Amino acid sequence: MNPVSSSSCDVLVLGAGIAGMTAALDAARGSSVVLATKTALGDGSTRWAQGGIAVAADGRDVAAHVADTLAAGAGLCDPRAVEAVCAAGPAALRALAGRGVEFDRAADGGPALGLEAAHSRPRVLHAGGDRTGAAISAALAAAVRRSDVVVREDAFLVGLVVDAGRVVGADLLLRDASGAQAAHRVSAAAVVLATGGAGQVFSRTTNPAVATGDGLAAAWRAGAGIADLEMVQFHPTAAAVPQPFLVSEAVRGEGAVLLDAAGHRFMPAVDPRAELAPRDVVARATARAVAAHGGRPALLDATGLRARTGAAFSRRFPGIAALCAAAGIDPDREPVPVTPAAHYLMGGVRTDVRGRTSVPGLWAAGEVACTGAHGANRLASNSLLEALVTGSRVAADVAAVAAGAPGEPPAFTADEVVELPGPATARASHVARRDLRAALWEHAGLFRDAAGLEVATKLLTPAETPLELAGLPGVDRRAHEDANLLLVARLLVAAAALRTESLGAHHRDDHPETPGAPRRRTLRRTA
Repeated sequence: MNPVSSSSCDVLVLGAGIAGMTAALDAARGSSVVLATKTALGDGSTRWAQGGIAVAADGRDVAAHVADTLAAGAGLCDPRAVEAVCAAGPAALRALAGRGVEFDRAADGGPALGLEAAHSRPRVLHAGGDRTGAAISAALAAAVRRSDVVVREDAFLVGLVVDAGRVVGADLLLRDASGAQAAHRVSAAAVVLATGGAGQVFSRTTNPAVATGDGLAAAWRAGAGIADLEMVQFHPTAAAVPQPFLVSEAVRGEGAVLLDAAGHRFMPAVDPRAELAPRDVVARATARAVAAHGGRPALLDATGLRARTGAAFSRRFPGIAALCAAAGIDPDREPVPVTPAAHYLMGGVRTDVRGRTSVPGLWAAGEVACTGAHGANRLASNSLLEALVTGSRVAADVAAVAAGAPGEPPAFTADEVVELPGPATARASHVARRDLRAALWEHAGLFRDAAGLEVATKLLTPAETPLELAGLPGVDRRAHEDANLLLVARLLVAAAALRTESLGAHHRDDHPETPGAPRRRTLRRTA
């Protein structure tokens, strides 16, 4: 890439969700910080989070929160990462409140704690009912605007700048008021990836359109390890309407039940926890119920909530109620048609608990990162917590490095490492985005096997050397996104093919059992 302008800072944060804005705010206490975001400040996946944030209400609950997280993770969690995140929860929550987030209160004035799947007790806090993510995004964005952080909106990440094996900045595509785009290089002593997930690699997803795996792709090209990418969480209840939307797990936590298209409740026969079983269990059961009825959606029946809680659905879940109303559905009177959809990426750029990656100068936090805290199946409402905690931890680490402290190598557990060939630059996609997304959903979705993964591999493998993107004039952002989606899709399929066992969210029809203790796996790019 040939930048036409440049700038520099101590810390460059890429992404403006809860992890990125927290990292930027905390790092700005002693360093010059630039926060670059693909769209507008706060306009990422965090804003769309309907569920809450899981936090131990007191010190006595930390151990139980750790145990619940480890159980949901199906043996693939890094216990140190889990303990670090859960133990830091109460302090992180106080920091959020100090930045203006107002959480819902119970009738006695204390925190209103909700119960969600696989939690042994209520510990999920909400803001504005089902608008927790929006409340957090708004408060953090306002705090960033008040701070010394330099914000660059509408800044697309093209790639990381690597010099002598160290990340020293990033190349961005900026767009001016007229819509023209220009290349800009930001040099930094420390670069933080907080770019979110890659849900758009699947044809059915709850993720916003911006979730095209840009950070993952950039990290891979820079030489960073990518861990557990096969671990994709599929949410059981995405509304099956022309404009799909997520129906929060909190609805089931309040007592809503799942029915098949014939009106039969199917979860009690699948798991004793019924609708509150771990998400991977509920998602696969829902998918089977949909398939058994010729593709007709399952039904989420919340019509009994008013009788149980004394409040209308719209009072407890105002955001979901508004989306339902726009689709012509009244949840107080009729079930909501639902199907599973790709929701959250448990794998990502391999980091330690401080957010350090395998490449010096590069940190990662939030959904783009893989600390091992989520394992093979994320515990409900742990994502906001982990992003908040790791964003703050990364800030402390990068601030020290930016101030001149010697960098230490990341403290990883002993993963299995697999080397794969990979391009060092962005490349054009030879597969139409629609076809790529459909192939990933069909062959690398909730149910996988060797034959389907082989089909996906062949589809995603170019027959000839594709066009280089970097540095070419006139190449737009969508072309870069397509290249990123292709790269992430290929890595995801490769990871899924390597894990010949069923584990948490990764289900192999041809290998339904999980023999022995599961191992974490990191993919590395060969030179």
